[in-house]
Amino acid sequence: MSYDFDSIIDRRGTNSLKYDFALERGKPEGLLPMWVADMDFSAPPEVLADIQKVVSRGILGYSEAKDDYYAAVADWFGSRFGYHVTRHEIIKTPGIVFALTQAVRALTEPNEAVMIQTPVYYPFFEVVRTNGRKLVTNPLLYADGRYCIDFEDFERNIADYGVKLFILCSPHNPVGRVWTQEELERLNGICVKRGVIIVSDEIHCDFVWSKHPHTCFGRLNENAIIATAPSKTFSLSGLQTSNLFVRNTDLLNRLKTEIGRSGYSQLNTLGLVACRSAYTKGRAWLEELHAYLAENIRITREFLATRIPKIRLVEPEGTYLLWLDFSQYGLTQDELDRRITEGAKLWLSSGTIFGADGKGFQRINIACPKATLVDALGRLEKEFTQ
Repeated sequence: MSYDFDSIIDRRGTNSLKYDFALERGKPEGLLPMWVADMDFSAPPEVLADIQKVVSRGILGYSEAKDDYYAAVADWFGSRFGYHVTRHEIIKTPGIVFALTQAVRALTEPNEAVMIQTPVYYPFFEVVRTNGRKLVTNPLLYADGRYCIDFEDFERNIADYGVKLFILCSPHNPVGRVWTQEELERLNGICVKRGVIIVSDEIHCDFVWSKHPHTCFGRLNENAIIATAPSKTFSLSGLQTSNLFVRNTDLLNRLKTEIGRSGYSQLNTLGLVACRSAYTKGRAWLEELHAYLAENIRITREFLATRIPKIRLVEPEGTYLLWLDFSQYGLTQDELDRRITEGAKLWLSSGTIFGADGKGFQRINIACPKATLVDALGRLEKEFTQ
């Protein structure tokens, strides 16, 4: 490999959310943190070099995007996913959660229903509830170690609650599903028939495994809103840069109006540079990262199967966030969480933060050096084979 993913970068004492805020988040100090979706790898050196050029000038004033920014974004999604978007269909936003919040506010009214599929990325709950909308859940079905969509419940909920907006997670966080085109087409057919607007969070689209191709929802429905970002792909989360793809002119204008009401205007200066640089210069780095993460998944799969078989890996089709099933231990969620933190000295994401149907699960981020991963697996083995 020409890129280094093995070096352990000491992030403690850097105000890192992942490493430095255990006490503030109700955790004991000294845990090995593998919770938040924040990679422990340096961003691509090509991107860092472009950021350094800006920093070296000494002025970090207001910046805006020109044609090369929009071309970089459009070329990435056109070449990788066959989804072709124009400059005027891209809305820049300071993060996916902000974008989802604005979509909820712009496209629904207070007390109208918004549906999500649980267990799911926990801010989905917040963007609905904190904006005074009615939360409707379509729990995923779990059987034989795999999740699928309950389409009958999905359509029934739309009819019963008058759902106006559906927020899709694709690929799905935390269960790791990469939805097939057939599954997405069926969802789309129901939503079109019932007049439901679709917002598809595709932030993890660059991480799909074992021949599970990602289908951009915008290819199925030109009225869908597609939320994307370079942050998870290129280890750039702190620069808060994301992009919405919106082809429907009415939805586009409603979103721009709502974003304007928030007082937001220019993106982070370095975020603009990093996004353009990553999408134009980051392919080789990402290819090597894919290989590294695939090996980390293999290590995890084999370790659990041979040494802690009661912890079942939900086979990941996408993302670098693995969903671990501890249900064979018969523990309450509080007991499980306590053994993870006090026994294994790990900081994972407790399953129930993703919804009540996450009971008995933990999410672990394996985007880290192999030595860190092996350390974490060893801690689990020591605690759960006693």
